[in-house]
Amino acid sequence: MNKELIINTTPQGVEIALLEDKKLVELHNEKADANFGVGDLYLGKVKKLIPGLNAAFIDVGFEKDAFLHYTDLSPFAKSILKFTQLSMFDKSETSFDFSKFVVEPEIVKTGKINEVLAGKPNILVQILKEPIAAKGPRLSCEISLPGRFVVLTPFNDIVAVSKKIHSSDERKRLQKIVEAIKEKNFGVIVRTAAEGKNTSELHEDLAALMQTWKSIQKNLKGAIAPAKILSEQTKATSMLRDLLTEDFNRIVVNDQNIYNDTRKYIQKIAPEKIDIVTHFSNGVAIFDHFGITKQVKSAFGKTVNLQSGAYLIIEHTEALHVIDVNSGYKSVSNNQEENALQTNLEAAEEIARQLRLRDIGGIIVVDFIDMKLPENKKRLQDAMDGFMRTDRAKHAVLPISKFGLMQITRQRMKPEMNINTSEFCPTCNGTGKITSTLLLEDEIEKKLLYLITHQHKNLTLAVHPILHSHLTKGWWFNSIKAKWSKKFKTKIKVNPNNNYHLTEFHFFDRDEEEIKL
Repeated sequence: MNKELIINTTPQGVEIALLEDKKLVELHNEKADANFGVGDLYLGKVKKLIPGLNAAFIDVGFEKDAFLHYTDLSPFAKSILKFTQLSMFDKSETSFDFSKFVVEPEIVKTGKINEVLAGKPNILVQILKEPIAAKGPRLSCEISLPGRFVVLTPFNDIVAVSKKIHSSDERKRLQKIVEAIKEKNFGVIVRTAAEGKNTSELHEDLAALMQTWKSIQKNLKGAIAPAKILSEQTKATSMLRDLLTEDFNRIVVNDQNIYNDTRKYIQKIAPEKIDIVTHFSNGVAIFDHFGITKQVKSAFGKTVNLQSGAYLIIEHTEALHVIDVNSGYKSVSNNQEENALQTNLEAAEEIARQLRLRDIGGIIVVDFIDMKLPENKKRLQDAMDGFMRTDRAKHAVLPISKFGLMQITRQRMKPEMNINTSEFCPTCNGTGKITSTLLLEDEIEKKLLYLITHQHKNLTLAVHPILHSHLTKGWWFNSIKAKWSKKFKTKIKVNPNNNYHLTEFHFFDRDEEEIKL
């Protein structure tokens, strides 16, 4: 698969498009004034405990307090509280040796949050979900620091290997390597990208994360809540960290600073791929050049058209998203069941893309075209699973129900991307109404009278072709144009102009210069 990352820098922020085989599959927008990002670490102050919800509201500097549920507390929540206090009041020049840190007993899964956070202490928290609508961010105390090959999880000594690495021998090899190189009081999750990597590559990635952890300890010294302790990398570098693979063959950037930063990052994580980064500066909009603007316009409306003539209707409700599949006008065969299957398979591929592109989360209900054969329903479900495999968000696809509905759940990390692709009609300015033809005739006639009385002769009236046909219809002597010429005793020409909107008109003198009214 051919993967390209196109990065567009604007005064408002950075837009990042991920293309797979020239097709837009992900679109990210990082605003210049964005304060919160998933993965950021904050020193938060417990503001309110809600025993009924078994949750707490934490002040992390956002206008709405962030939400922390008991289930999002780490089993090592008491250790995190202890570590936070030790780091804040540590007066030594260097950070204390974390390998000698005494880990507190784990909290019970069925406990009460007011028992763990009694006294409303300051606590180190991580953004789990960005603010959505009127809600503040959602927090977690299960601190994780992601690298390219491993994820560092402080306060435990567990080594876990991604289940997507299918070879048991490779899983055992990676586990032995990581257990040998990791430090005490740190857990490590080995990512799928680590498959086939040697000890030095894993050690380098782990060492970089250890430096990040030391930065966290340093930043906590003397910190006053609420305070940002560590920012996640920019969207561009975090996407490169998670996505960069052998089939990632081009990164194009239109900003010199981001180009330099991206090259430095690629040099650090994959020096053999440094040449895939290029700087775009040919004077045209980078998204227009790569056809991304057109794809955005065609993909973000309520209706999404498919190549076969079928189309999707995507609607959002408060509780869930609903997608309706319609067959359109084309048929691949005379067999109704085969037509339904082929249309559904085409729709499933586009639905998987739309979920990634719009970053739709929560519950999604898809109303596919009805099929009678169980084997066709199973084939559609397997295809949907396959199309969703490249989606980095956690998801689950349920079998098609008796009513022909497929239910999908997808992890929601941030607000859904919703781009308004409609434009105001230049004629009606979005009202859906235009001036009556009779009134338009009167308006033109009034302006004609004004021009004639101000000594303008031999006028040319330029109008939209439809309005032109209305003004010139009939015999030359009984058209509206002829009546005006006779009434005002002057020659009046009416010319069509395709560039005008329906009710637009302009007057020109004998030298073909526009007369400003």
